[in-house]
Amino acid sequence: MPEFAYVARDQAGQKKTGVLTANSQYDALAQLDGMALLPLEIKVAKDPRSVRTKRISGQVMANVYNQLAALLRSGVPLLRALTVISQQASKPALKEVLTEVKLRVEDGEPLAVAMARFPRVFSEMAINMVRAGAEGGFLEDALERVAAFTEQQEDLKGRATGALAYPIFLACVGTAVVSVLIIFFVPKFEPLFATLRERGQLPYATDLLLNFSDFLQAYWWVLVAVLVLGFLSLASFLRTERGRYWLDWFKINLPMLGGIFLNLAVARFCRVLGTLLTNGVPILRALDISSDAAGNRILSASIRRASENISAGEKLASPLAASGHFPHEVVEMISVAEEANTLDRVMIQIADNLEKVTFRRLDMLVRLLEPTMLLIMAGVVFFIVLALMVPLLNSSGAV
Repeated sequence: MPEFAYVARDQAGQKKTGVLTANSQYDALAQLDGMALLPLEIKVAKDPRSVRTKRISGQVMANVYNQLAALLRSGVPLLRALTVISQQASKPALKEVLTEVKLRVEDGEPLAVAMARFPRVFSEMAINMVRAGAEGGFLEDALERVAAFTEQQEDLKGRATGALAYPIFLACVGTAVVSVLIIFFVPKFEPLFATLRERGQLPYATDLLLNFSDFLQAYWWVLVAVLVLGFLSLASFLRTERGRYWLDWFKINLPMLGGIFLNLAVARFCRVLGTLLTNGVPILRALDISSDAAGNRILSASIRRASENISAGEKLASPLAASGHFPHEVVEMISVAEEANTLDRVMIQIADNLEKVTFRRLDMLVRLLEPTMLLIMAGVVFFIVLALMVPLLNSSGAV
């Protein structure tokens, strides 16, 4: 059914705003009359899902979560807190989203449901944590934890981006240099090698290089078209549920990087689960929320299966170990924590340890990437020079 935004006055003369779901504008007016409100303005509301909201940076969202948590902790009501942070929003897109969230909450929607209408702005982890905080009575703590998560992810992203900037620059420059060499420089040697090619004395590497140069000159547009179509097709596929599932599987099975992606997802799950258990959320509900917060559909499916086993009276460690996606030491720590009834504290310790180890591995891989790129570039240039020089040296030796 369509939704209608209204402005009305109550019996005391106070102005009220909100959103109604009704079959028609007439039905919306009838609902306002039933609420003892005098309508001043009523119009079809924009559906937030139909508006392609811009992505907001993680650091900005972390500030929003921290501000909202601080206001709530100071005793400010939720609606007033949302009004304040929406008025103080520096970005128009964020201001529009926060205003819409405030209107939804004012109309009776839970905060998490209103946030879920903007998946490009609020992450699944943030929505689930806010839902748990509202249900468990620790919304301020949940918002502060979401802010900490977001800041940590932005810090990691910034470190990775900064470390990858130079290798990416090297890759772009190297690709440009090699392309110029192959397309413009290599063809000038082809007349010199025509006789050797006719005699069958041209080295295989040189013949391969000349053929590749001819192909790029004649069919470069085909290569560009294939790359563009492939990129667009992959992007379209990754927007589907099956594509997201495949991407999550691919990330945790990548050589060298797969373990990093998996450990980060396990750390997110452990931290969210530990936080929820610390704040008194029942373990089945906590597992349901933390499975989505893991950020990986493969891991989430394993956690849900573990939750089903817990419903049947089993321990958490056994089904997690059977999934094969949790490190052995993590499973052992969970098993011991369950016996000692300290699962909430141990889960957070596991998250801290995993993040420290994973960040060290990531820093090491990024540092190794730069010399690797230099070696690859040097190898390609060396192959081109060698392929061109060997026939010339052989010809000079024959003379």
